Amino acid sequence: MFSRSPPHVALLIETSRSYGRELLRGVKRYVAERGPWSIFLELRSLDSAPPPWLRSWKGDGILTRTNSAEMARQVRAVGVPTIELRSSRFENGFPFVGVDNQALVEKVIGYFRNAAFRNFAVYALDTETYFIERCELFQRAVESLGYSCFVYRQQGQSEKPSQWEKQQENIAAWVKSLPKPIAILACTDQLGFWLLDACQRVGVAVPEEVAVVGVENDATLCEMATPRLSSISLGGAEVGYAAAALLDRLMQGESAPQTATLLEPPDLVIRQSSDIVAIEDRELSAAVGFIRKNATHAISVADVLRAVPMSRSSLERKMRQTLGRSPNQEINRVRLVAAKRLLVETDLTLDQISRLCGFAHAQYFSSLFKHEIGRTPGAWRAANGGTRH
Repeated sequence: MFSRSPPHVALLIETSRSYGRELLRGVKRYVAERGPWSIFLELRSLDSAPPPWLRSWKGDGILTRTNSAEMARQVRAVGVPTIELRSSRFENGFPFVGVDNQALVEKVIGYFRNAAFRNFAVYALDTETYFIERCELFQRAVESLGYSCFVYRQQGQSEKPSQWEKQQENIAAWVKSLPKPIAILACTDQLGFWLLDACQRVGVAVPEEVAVVGVENDATLCEMATPRLSSISLGGAEVGYAAAALLDRLMQGESAPQTATLLEPPDLVIRQSSDIVAIEDRELSAAVGFIRKNATHAISVADVLRAVPMSRSSLERKMRQTLGRSPNQEINRVRLVAAKRLLVETDLTLDQISRLCGFAHAQYFSSLFKHEIGRTPGAWRAANGGTRH
């Protein structure tokens, strides 16, 4: 039996940014499972010019992050199956695979609402269509809930020191004008980094007055920010895997899909920039804070009442009015958030995760997880790239 020669695939994906590197990891995983492929790859930045070899390249498929009209033209001229991995203004007609921005903003808003915020804002750049889409989706979703959404859309980014200083002055003035406390979505981690710097310059407390969540979960930006930046990942590894799978099918003769392939992003990674509950009632805020700090230590509602002296009926009433759930439901919600993180980030068994998250019995943990999340812990782990299946 003769095996077919491996397809020759060009990866026009930046290696300089975390998202590009995550995409490449996803492609690598697919090739390891379904390959081999002969891969053309070189070090690139997001704004790198089309490689000179592309004009005469004789290959079978391309995965691209198109950054200019000229690059779009050259990729089209190759005439092979191509997947676009960058939603942009360059209409090249290639199938697109990427993150579902609607699902992304819904996760961020859900997080902010769980923290009881009632004031919302979004900070975006006007330079890319996916930034604008993210901004507009967030604004519409907030307004559909009956809240106002304050919007700051910046025209490009500053390149000179004097421009940078003026940019930060403008952002700081906007932040100072907002009602407090307020939850802000920064449409990229870079914007989140700038926003936190502006808050620090004018003495706006983060997260007490302004809670910030970025997008992409770039470790360098998130960890360098002061305070560290909460963020939601774009799920680059999953996107890269899905894009490679689609390209493989196209190279084998399957017709291109007529609609974009959009993947749900992972859950938020919570850091100091948003780790607060925006509740004006001091007793209730203390009770919720105690739960979120100690829920995984097998606490009960009685432990909450010992830590924050108030009647059980008052705690029940205030929590239902503010958060829409009972104290026990909040304890279990925090435990399930912790469990989802451990399912994805570790290879611990379900029994181990159950104990670490404060559940007395693994069977109850599994039953509650399926009831609240819609899948068993094992099925959820497999669907979200966990390491134990």
